[in-house]
Amino acid sequence: MSDPRLMRSGLRATRQAEAVTVGTITLDSYTRLNSHELARRALVEGVALNGYPMVAHGAATTLGVIEGIAGPDFPVQVRHGSPSPYAIFEALTAAGLAATEGGPVSYCLPYSRNPLEQSVADWARCCEMFAQLQETGAEPHLETFGGCMMGQLCPPGLLVALAVLEALFFKQHGLRSVSLSYAQQTNAAQDEEAIDALATIAAELLGAMDWHIVLYAYMGVFPRTPTGAALLLKDAARLAVRTGAARLIVKTSAEAHRIPSIAENVAALELAAQAAAQEPARRTASSGENTGILDEARTIIDAVLALAPSVGRALVQAFRTGLLDVPYCLHPDNAGRTRSYLDTEGRLHWCDVGSMPVRRTVHGRVRLSSADLLRSLSFTERRYDQLALADATFSSQVTRTQHEKESVS
Repeated sequence: MSDPRLMRSGLRATRQAEAVTVGTITLDSYTRLNSHELARRALVEGVALNGYPMVAHGAATTLGVIEGIAGPDFPVQVRHGSPSPYAIFEALTAAGLAATEGGPVSYCLPYSRNPLEQSVADWARCCEMFAQLQETGAEPHLETFGGCMMGQLCPPGLLVALAVLEALFFKQHGLRSVSLSYAQQTNAAQDEEAIDALATIAAELLGAMDWHIVLYAYMGVFPRTPTGAALLLKDAARLAVRTGAARLIVKTSAEAHRIPSIAENVAALELAAQAAAQEPARRTASSGENTGILDEARTIIDAVLALAPSVGRALVQAFRTGLLDVPYCLHPDNAGRTRSYLDTEGRLHWCDVGSMPVRRTVHGRVRLSSADLLRSLSFTERRYDQLALADATFSSQVTRTQHEKESVS
């Protein structure tokens, strides 16, 4: 919320929710693009923005928003989406905050046309600013957004590789505390395998760093029915428990329609907590499937790191040569030669791999039309809305049967 009073109310309601929660302050589009003067003008004119303009508000206002709410038992994370976030890092640290997320790739390619090389340089400065806070006794935290690239239709091996590569970038620039993201995709078994792979590689490459996994509820086209949206969120919470993820970013029943209210956000947090509490304890990673996601992610990571001793330079070179290539991403620095598709079970596969060091899956070469792409993008929406319809039909039949029995008796 752009209004400080509403933002404070939202944080307070999140803290008071019947769930273990973390506060988030999501910034507006003007701030994301460093158009701070436009954000200030909107505030003067009383125009509501689609997020909190932290730079325009200034440190004193933000301190007032979080005072008495943020603390060791309720950390607050700033979420923004900027490829060049130095002013945002300055603003959040000035307000006493020390947790945010993003990354030089994941906040550049999907959200901007900024050159990747510039984003890498800007994020390096920000990481170094955070690292300097460690000298004061603070423990800043950065969450890589790399496991959420494009929201959907990015095969999990690449998502895992990008999350790890950004975490290594953070590590190389002095950070000690990171988290690695993964976005729920379209097949639960494939997601479990991917998150296991992410945890395995993180343990191998991040050493003694403080790290954990954060799962995002589905980030693509959301079910339009409230019941369908609730079913999808419950599945995300159960997936988080089964894979040992430490945090879950929730979505609300309003996701397909508009920005949610405070009450809808709290309801989503509480619904996810209830679903998580009903899920059996985490299984062992070895009991999951093995379709090659771990090997694919390792191959990509190794190929990229071999390009240069600096992770940042290696990332730039990898995209320049097509070793990293995100399907359906239109950024000028992305080669755009890879394509993916969904099978009938919702599993993501490569159909064109471009110059990436991965092999096409055994399903062969698939050519997607624009209609095929749209059907893939709406796969989850259709599946969960159909489940919601079936659930409603079943409930109606049960109610009718009960009424008939009561009439007979």
